[in-house]
Amino acid sequence: MKDKYEVTRYIGVPVDADQSGNYIIKKDENGEFKLHDWRTGKHTKGKFKKIGQLFLTENNLLVAVIKTESVKFNNRHQYTPLQRFTSESLSDEQVLEAKKRLD
Repeated sequence: MKDKYEVTRYIGVPVDADQSGNYIIKKDENGEFKLHDWRTGKHTKGKFKKIGQLFLTENNLLVAVIKTESVKFNNRHQYTPLQRFTSESLSDEQVLEAKKRLD
């Protein structure tokens, strides 16, 4: 099976840019947000470097990584693949806020 590749699950939170160009967690009208799952795919571009790093989904949604987990290759279809990693990241304060939702 030479087509196998390492699969990682990324638990992340969608982000927006504020008026100053800083990245912030995208929240609903009640000030709430949810964490979602994505995974690396065969054609994912870029490399994951650290928690808080931003990536683009296949629908061009900007997401910050909050947690990572290994996934067995055979279980990869449970998660949506991401498109590419960027060099930008979420602030440490925003990452800590999002990590509180992991529990």
